[in-house]
Amino acid sequence: MATESLNVGVALGGVAPEHEVSVISALQAAAALDRDRFTPVPLYIAKDGTWYTGEALLDVDRYADLDALLEDAVPVALRPTPHGRLELLEDRAAGALERFAYPPRRASVDVMLLGLHGGAGEDGGLQGLCETFNVPYTGTGVFGSALGMDKVMSKRVCRQAGLPVVDFVSFRENEWAYREDEGLDRCEAELGYPVVVKPARCGSSIGIARADTRAELDAAIEDAFRYDGKVVVERAVEEMREINCSVLGDAHEATPSVLEEPKASDEEEVLTFQDKYMREDGDGAKGGGGTKAAGDGPEGMAAQERIVPAPLSDERTEEIQDMAVRLFHLFECAGVVRIDFMIDEAQSPPQLYFNEINTIPGSFSFYLWEPSGVPFDELVERLVDIARRRHREQNGRVRTYDVNLLSEKSLQGLKAGGE
Repeated sequence: MATESLNVGVALGGVAPEHEVSVISALQAAAALDRDRFTPVPLYIAKDGTWYTGEALLDVDRYADLDALLEDAVPVALRPTPHGRLELLEDRAAGALERFAYPPRRASVDVMLLGLHGGAGEDGGLQGLCETFNVPYTGTGVFGSALGMDKVMSKRVCRQAGLPVVDFVSFRENEWAYREDEGLDRCEAELGYPVVVKPARCGSSIGIARADTRAELDAAIEDAFRYDGKVVVERAVEEMREINCSVLGDAHEATPSVLEEPKASDEEEVLTFQDKYMREDGDGAKGGGGTKAAGDGPEGMAAQERIVPAPLSDERTEEIQDMAVRLFHLFECAGVVRIDFMIDEAQSPPQLYFNEINTIPGSFSFYLWEPSGVPFDELVERLVDIARRRHREQNGRVRTYDVNLLSEKSLQGLKAGGE
């Protein structure tokens, strides 16, 4: 007996510097959905915050002319229903006048597949909206998403849990402004040079820079504040190997992927946005990680040059995979995440550090799961299944308390003077 197809709302875009990266990741996942089980319903969040749907939004080539694409898309408002489904209602206020010639169009979503990177799409904001609307959604919940997005809080939580992190200093913009010399003195005293400067809540290597002098540090911090109101300055690991591991699962069970070792371009000492998403001269992911997900569209994170599996001893590989699973549970993650580590080869023995966690990783880290024996279509199916299971568990708990404190009798004690 055939099962009814589920409508999967594929959220992409977003008001964030990683807008275009999100489009690539989400459309890769949409292309991998089994059309016998799932019907993708695109939910594109434009850079001005307007939400759109429409079949044209599933064609990555149409994004080359965004104005023309949005002419064919339908602006929508979100309407929750009592049954855990989300209704998309054509938003007449955001559309052209000719739309009033016919009734507003509607679509429904059974589960949200969140493919946004950075901003309110990955920091718990959109997750909170889904929770408020009581609609299933893929990935980590509000707490883990917010914690994972903040590099400063992530490092503090890991340090408290006894997990190794490099020495760092952080500033909020109001702490930095008009006290730059004091902040620079602190960095020099606590960290020395070289250092790496990062916006605290951005991904994809946006706003990251290395600094070897006081002038470079000052400029790097000022630039990082263009992207976020909080900045982290870390001691640079000069003889560094970056090793990444993806984890798939939920609170019940979590499985680590094979490891990867990303490679920066010859000109750069740290991985850049271009290294991750725009490289055309490398071999892609060695060892099978460079396979495109589906179709002929952009490869997203699969375009980065990497070695898969990472050339490490069995003991080191197991250590990193075990730590990745521990971090997955520490951050209360669900779905698929990617956890980035650093190895300081200058130390004896080489020291392993937690770097950061990505709760919605670029390309959903499919390039790590295919060599782990999980093809992209199965990975996306598991994400949807985990989302629906978590939703059932949450709705099986007490969500309301059957007492009316606003009844006339209850209100008697609240009235002034007992009247």
